[in-house]
Amino acid sequence: QVQLVESGGGLVQAGGSLRLSCAASTRTFTNYVMGWFRQAPGKEREFVATISWSGTSIVYADSVKGRFTISRDNAKNTVDLQMNSLKPEDTAVYYCNADLFRFGTRPGNYWGQGTQVTVSS
Repeated sequence: QVQLVESGGGLVQAGGSLRLSCAASTRTFTNYVMGWFRQAPGKEREFVATISWSGTSIVYADSVKGRFTISRDNAKNTVDLQMNSLKPEDTAVYYCNADLFRFGTRPGNYWGQGTQVTVSS
């Protein structure tokens, strides 16, 4: 199993940047596909980005492509989400996710507690 803890959320003006980080407590971090999802008020949780076990494959949601960058550091057991050119519609709780078996846009079984990102207009 793996435990995930997010950090780095906050309040930012439209056009600004934030960097989210997720720390994973596991001895086998490289076994997990890592991803970020988000949930805005009144909406379903949605896929944001995912990165493969070695970091060589990455997929983004169309809504964040070109603005967000996902990366992982397998030596530090962390996965980050650099968010640039933020828009008010990016406001949501952002969740770190880990999947043992699949690489794709569907979430795995392990979730962090979430971190709030609020973008003001």
